[in-house]
Amino acid sequence: MWMLHSATMLPAFLLLFFMGTSISLSEAMSRDEKNKLRNQVLEMFDHAYQNYMDHAYPADELMPLTCRGRVRGLEPSRGDIDDALGKFSLTLIDTLDTLALLNKTVEFEDAVRRVVVDVRLDNDIVVSVFETNIRVLGGLLGGHSMAVMLKESGRMVWYQDELLHMAKDLGLRLLPAFNTSSGLPYPRVNLRYGVRGPETRTGTETDTCTACAGTIILEFAALSRFTGDPTFEAHARRALDFLWEKRQRNSNLVGTTINIHSGEWVRRDSGVGAGIDSYYEYLMKAYILLGDDQFLQRFNTHYASIMKYISQPPLLLDVHIHKPLLPARTWMDSLLAFFPGLQVLKGDIRPAIETHEMLYQVTKKHNFLPEAFTTDFRVHWAQHPLRPEFAESTYFLYKATKDPYYLEVGRTILENLNRFARVPCGFAAMKDVRTGSHEDRMDSFFLAEMFKYLFLLFAEEEDLPFNVEDYVFTTEAHLLPLSLSTASNSQTPPLAEEELDDSNFEWTCPNTRLLFPDPAFPRNLREPIRSAVDKSCPRPTTHREPGMGSPPLRAQDFMANNPEHLELLRRMGVSLIHLKDGRVQLVQHATQAVSAVAAEDGMRFMQEMMELSSQQQKEQLPPRAVQIVSHPFFGRVVLTAGPAQFGMELSKSISGVRGFVTVAEPYNGCSELSNGEIVAGRIALLQRGKCMFAEKARHIQKAGAIGGIVIDDNEGSSSDTAPLFQMAGDGRNTDDVTLPLLFLFHKEGNILLEALKEYREVEVLLSDKARDRESIFKGKALPGALLDGSTDRAEEEDCSTEEKDHTSPASSEPVDQSQVTTQEQRTDDSVVGQESVQPAEGLDSYVSVDVGEEPAVDEDSSSQSVDSLMADWQEDLEAFKQMEKDEL
Repeated sequence: MWMLHSATMLPAFLLLFFMGTSISLSEAMSRDEKNKLRNQVLEMFDHAYQNYMDHAYPADELMPLTCRGRVRGLEPSRGDIDDALGKFSLTLIDTLDTLALLNKTVEFEDAVRRVVVDVRLDNDIVVSVFETNIRVLGGLLGGHSMAVMLKESGRMVWYQDELLHMAKDLGLRLLPAFNTSSGLPYPRVNLRYGVRGPETRTGTETDTCTACAGTIILEFAALSRFTGDPTFEAHARRALDFLWEKRQRNSNLVGTTINIHSGEWVRRDSGVGAGIDSYYEYLMKAYILLGDDQFLQRFNTHYASIMKYISQPPLLLDVHIHKPLLPARTWMDSLLAFFPGLQVLKGDIRPAIETHEMLYQVTKKHNFLPEAFTTDFRVHWAQHPLRPEFAESTYFLYKATKDPYYLEVGRTILENLNRFARVPCGFAAMKDVRTGSHEDRMDSFFLAEMFKYLFLLFAEEEDLPFNVEDYVFTTEAHLLPLSLSTASNSQTPPLAEEELDDSNFEWTCPNTRLLFPDPAFPRNLREPIRSAVDKSCPRPTTHREPGMGSPPLRAQDFMANNPEHLELLRRMGVSLIHLKDGRVQLVQHATQAVSAVAAEDGMRFMQEMMELSSQQQKEQLPPRAVQIVSHPFFGRVVLTAGPAQFGMELSKSISGVRGFVTVAEPYNGCSELSNGEIVAGRIALLQRGKCMFAEKARHIQKAGAIGGIVIDDNEGSSSDTAPLFQMAGDGRNTDDVTLPLLFLFHKEGNILLEALKEYREVEVLLSDKARDRESIFKGKALPGALLDGSTDRAEEEDCSTEEKDHTSPASSEPVDQSQVTTQEQRTDDSVVGQESVQPAEGLDSYVSVDVGEEPAVDEDSSSQSVDSLMADWQEDLEAFKQMEKDEL
């Protein structure tokens, strides 16, 4: 995996970490307990894999809520996420070497035969070069490595390098993307036609992310060395060379997005998360796999800058590459969770422990790592698509330290997956970690990576079918043999000599006993971080350049009636305008700032103000949960719902409202119900349209219903693509409405209707967030209980409770920054939609943001479609589009 053998002729760089003994006072886990957890991993893998094979294959992915395969073009488009799907049975290919590692030899051999016979790579379809490289090409090469290993041991004697031949075919189909003047690949390629222009829907892009262009070398070099064709490795090296040349020479950092033709940085923010992460990973691992010192020199140069500018232990915060002491954002994304594992490979274990502990505490608060979370550990972006990066770093730290603490972390990961993500047809991504609602999605990386790392975490050496130290893990956790470092590749052009000072480069790894002479030291590192996340939720001190004075005004502290704050705004070029409707507007003109530094402070203040406005909007409209608790779901399927401005407030109810669902007649609920005797004592399902929401509520309440769920009539609408609605009243007093009413988009509502059609009697729980299954069934034996050890954990005090009732930390009354709403008008029901502030072009010259009150809309109208609503301001949206591409 990372160990270097003498045959590689490399420095003894990473060896000693894995020779140490336990360096913590954590209580050791018994072998029986480890075996139990290992077997639990195997059972979970079987549940996910078999459901894919039973319900989805040969489709690319499984849709675990609707128990069918996701076929591109047949399902509503998810944008860039779907670029991973190429009608080539993605999940099966991505899972090949996982089957081998988990000792599922029979299943592996069957899967290889299926891939060889069934999979076609010449489909007329546009795919992501990055995703196809790491998932499909990497999967084929990892599968080939495993097949060769098994053949050498006497199994699979029929295998004649079929997967390698397919890998070369795919590599040739990806090569046209590299036909650019810079050598950086186009982000997309047509599998059949390559890059020919608009007619093939390719060749028109100008930008790509750094990780997308810099995460090629392992797979392409392995393909070259397996086949003897140096072309692939040469192209990957050329792309890496170009990125290195374009680094910012003063900070030695790279940006997030680059123009593939000019080499200009399009986005100049730099971090270790989405858009950049695996670029750094591949520099280190290319050194390990290929034995080229230059890769390590480049990594060390970048790493020194990361630790100087980005690392603020335990945080890792993005900065601007030209002004690396200026933070670029006040939140972190979940993809950076891989970084502690990379630091273990580097040999820098102290910051790895610190950052991992911070991530663990955030995980314990929210059950999973949110896609993004703020520097005070609140949810910023609530999704979690079952990413494996945190499990990856957990395994690396355990491998390096043998500290049983990390086995307990792994147990937590297992329990949370089973308690909150497991559904009858697999494991479903979390739509919102706050409510426990699900998304109909199980990405291939869940099988490719998550179960590898968890199995290795709990397995003993004798449980493994081969020595993992003989392999390096790619970013998709595919296994490439270290023996490739000695494979002939003499035709590859030599790299240009670098003028680098290597005097500070570390060529040996410190012994853990010298690093941690006190066995309690790791625990002492973790305790303050646990306290910070659990209790104080601190904001880090802003780092400023020398001589710049005290930190500028922070958005969360701003008060419009404070003369000192107004003077600070003036110096930063920000003016305050009082509008006639009582709101306050902020506008920045950078040219009016007293200095360039002050203008930068003003720009950051405006960014923070927009971000705070966006965050508080989300806090004002917390989602609700519809949890299906009857057979065969038993609480494992949760749907995201929008609340109403009237009726019972579920956030104030300890137990929520539980009952069987019945479709109202008439379905629109706009007149007295004809099936009132059936609706009585049940939760009524209603279709949106024809009348006001409050009118629907009154009709079902009169019939004796205990709650209502309104389902959108706009076919294809989904909480995946649209912000939640808050159902408003009808302009009259609605105090007479006492039952809860929730709103489901069409996609989520259809899941409920299909369940009712199939099972007839469907019971749901309406609540502010999903309940733990054991609390739902009140300690009784869980119906269809899946596992031992899924114990209910007492809910911990959570800083995220501020999201429901957030007030400014300022002592006097601050400006209310949370009023930006979009009024969607329809003629049937009354809806309030929430939309975040959008930043203007040229942020440094002009930005406007409203920070006052705006009343909710009481009448529904229809001039704007659901799909047209933006859920967050543009910079966040762009950042997470990049994140969805980079699945690591």
